Amino acid sequence: MEELATRERSTRNRVARSILDHGPSTVADLAERLGLTQAAVRRHLDSLVADSVVEAREKRVYGTRTRGRPAKVFALTDCGRDAFDQSYDSLAVEALRWIERNAGGEAAVAAFARDRIESQSEGYREAVDAAEPERRAEALAKALTADGYAATARNAPVGEQLCQHHCPVAHVAEQYPQLCEAETEFFSRLLGTHVQRLATIAHGDGVCTTFIPHSAPQTTESASASTAGRNPA
Repeated sequence: MEELATRERSTRNRVARSILDHGPSTVADLAERLGLTQAAVRRHLDSLVADSVVEAREKRVYGTRTRGRPAKVFALTDCGRDAFDQSYDSLAVEALRWIERNAGGEAAVAAFARDRIESQSEGYREAVDAAEPERRAEALAKALTADGYAATARNAPVGEQLCQHHCPVAHVAEQYPQLCEAETEFFSRLLGTHVQRLATIAHGDGVCTTFIPHSAPQTTESASASTAGRNPA
């Protein structure tokens, strides 16, 4: 009996980990990835929902919605993300709050966010510079994954989508979106083109999604300017 319970917990963790790595997923997606029956996946999802680790959502549709009932997807809750050792510390929020109040307001927080991403940029630059132009998004995704972002790159109409299925600072970014904005601006400079942030975990989406269009490279200055403004709520 104890062995069966251990095996059940292990499979349940695999289901949750698959959602973390791939973003909001349908029952069919999970069954195919994990080699399980859909009935088994539903049983584990019921347990994960009961434990507030995952939640059911209506599948987000970009573009024209097709007829029929929208597919249901399962996404990790904040509690579920915390279970995967999310690097969140209330001290970070307190420090940013102090910076905002005593060192220049929102502009100071934005400057800190830009400096933070630049301090981590060397590995990302090396990965992207070493890749062929058509594989730079994929190279960036692999570098981000090595830093715990569980990132993937996939083709999209007239471009690519860079998806980050995990965000180590999501709780902080929820209060200070300057962290997301600085990251988006950095991606734009790194890839040499305008990029658009479509969704963020910090705003309650299941995945951080950045659209990278197929277009002629821009200068660093124009690429950076094209990402100005808040991320969509």
